[in-house]
Amino acid sequence: MDTPAATLAWLTNLRAGGSRLGIERMRALMDRLQHPELITPCIHVAGTNGKGSTCAMLEAIQRKAGGRSTGLYTSPHLIHLGERIQHNRKPLPEKSIIEYAEVLRGTVAAIHRETPDLAPTFFELMTCMAFQAFAQWRVDVAILETGLGGRLDATNVCKPLVTVITSIGLDHEEYLGNSIEAIAAEKAGILKPGVPCVLGELPPEAETVIRARAHELGVKIYTVRDRFGENLPTTNLEGRHQAVNAGCALLACEIISQKLPFDPVLAKQALQSVEWNARWQRVTLPDGRILIIDASHNEEGVRSLEPLLAKLHSPTVIVGATGLARALPLLACVARQAGMLHLVEVANERALSHAQLAGLLPPLKIPVHHSQVSELFPAKGQCSVQGDTVLVVGSLYLAGEVLARLSGETPSVNWQDRFTPSR
Repeated sequence: MDTPAATLAWLTNLRAGGSRLGIERMRALMDRLQHPELITPCIHVAGTNGKGSTCAMLEAIQRKAGGRSTGLYTSPHLIHLGERIQHNRKPLPEKSIIEYAEVLRGTVAAIHRETPDLAPTFFELMTCMAFQAFAQWRVDVAILETGLGGRLDATNVCKPLVTVITSIGLDHEEYLGNSIEAIAAEKAGILKPGVPCVLGELPPEAETVIRARAHELGVKIYTVRDRFGENLPTTNLEGRHQAVNAGCALLACEIISQKLPFDPVLAKQALQSVEWNARWQRVTLPDGRILIIDASHNEEGVRSLEPLLAKLHSPTVIVGATGLARALPLLACVARQAGMLHLVEVANERALSHAQLAGLLPPLKIPVHHSQVSELFPAKGQCSVQGDTVLVVGSLYLAGEVLARLSGETPSVNWQDRFTPSR
């Protein structure tokens, strides 16, 4: 048997193959492992934005208002790989990751020998670990976030009690299609015959596509709009978009309440104590200044970000991005609202350089600096930039690096997913 370090290295090296869309590898893996994905009742969540926050809200309601043991699977992680797989909001320890990986390594070796085209990716193995862990923990309900899209995502082997599609916008077009309708069709791939589906606030053309697919499958559609109107549930997470996410979570729990009953009063309380980092997360620095960390990174997310940003009155903004299409609306937004800009390169192979970021900015009269994250956050709890309020925005990978540096830890950027253009 290899050392723990060697097992971790093996798992890490799988990233070189990228995160390739396609469900056939995951189905083959589940067949070999006697279908752990079918053991735990689950809720499946997709969406361009808001799916992680909605998963956190669903988990909070089920655990705090339903009194249940919960499993939570999300991606990517911010600092530690185990954040992706949680039991009652406690991340999977590294020791357990190694134990699961050691067992799965033998399975993967057999697949390479017999059917090499079906060898699983890094993300698929992490998804498999989640199914196995939830079964081993005997959780009462698991909350599953899709990684990318829905139809061909590794999580889509599950058999959910209810599905949720939080939002539809243009993102990952190279994988999901370059129109709202095409992306909606991919997200609608999580619909299952007879399984109800909750929709957040979607563009009309996206809702039309999803309703058509729902009709084909005999799926009943529920919308936050019809259930709540403008009287959306309140939550401690800031922004109207988070109230919509809270509506998605609460409505989904209501739909399955005969199978998984919960206390409505406790549910409202649970929505006031949701823990989900890097979503307009406020951190008080040792010198008393406020640091806000937000992972908004695409056009739809920026529309939700700007009303919050406008309330800060010319903050110092630290911004980095992955991909030109994502960066353009983001930089336009921060240019309108910032009093000072620090452009940084995200620790990711898709990151834009300082020059690329600067080239997307309109003419500005405010200071613009080309900076390194390590210089801006040089030590635990320290932020060297000027400004009473500082905002970090643009990428989950950037948010994770900043949170790691603030806590005095080494960012685990080598554990993040890679993407290849394979469909």
